[in-house]
Amino acid sequence: MPKTILVVDDDAHIRQLLVFALGKAGLDTIEATDGEAALAAVERSAPDLVVLDINMPRMDGLEVCRRLRAAGDTPILFLSSRDDEIDRVLGIELGADDYVVKPFSPREVVARVMAILRRTAGRPPEVERSGAGIAHNHLSLDTDGWRASWAGTDVPLTVTEFSILRTLASMPAKVFSRDAIIDRLHGPGFAVTDRTIDSHIRNLRHKFAEAGGVDLIETRAGIGYRLGACCGG
Repeated sequence: MPKTILVVDDDAHIRQLLVFALGKAGLDTIEATDGEAALAAVERSAPDLVVLDINMPRMDGLEVCRRLRAAGDTPILFLSSRDDEIDRVLGIELGADDYVVKPFSPREVVARVMAILRRTAGRPPEVERSGAGIAHNHLSLDTDGWRASWAGTDVPLTVTEFSILRTLASMPAKVFSRDAIIDRLHGPGFAVTDRTIDSHIRNLRHKFAEAGGVDLIETRAGIGYRLGACCGG
């Protein structure tokens, strides 16, 4: 069956361009003109992917992304203006799968949509696991329930944060470069800056430090990151 794409933008011309291009590629489309309408459309129609503008009235795309990620893992492709680099980075941190900068070619949007759909369709688990979880001293990851805990205390994480930690915990002795982490998250060739990964690592360290996990992740200068001792000291 054709995949269904939700196109969310307050600009009718942009929606029309994308609906036409996605339709030519054999994809079904539905439209929403603002963030609130987008959330209602997701609940009503369960699209396979959301093309989401960042700058919208009433509720912007970042807030829509935040709410979608709290509810599930529907793939998200952001549409962003050239001067919105901070918003683009924040969007990726919130769990968006990719972004396209305006003005864009509809063919580029279609290509990125198809790439995301290929990555997410029947994607196997990204890490080796024992049963439904990974444990390393005080760190525990429930890979089925997407829950992380430190010495029995739950630590709420975003989808991207959990995925990074799961990658590191799958091979505790391995040092992962930033590029290797990006490849594990999104596949080769995905356009994410090193500082985006660094920001996720900072967030992980801060969240676990509040629970006593001060040795969660080690930095290997000039190389990347690996899982720490996770002993709390």
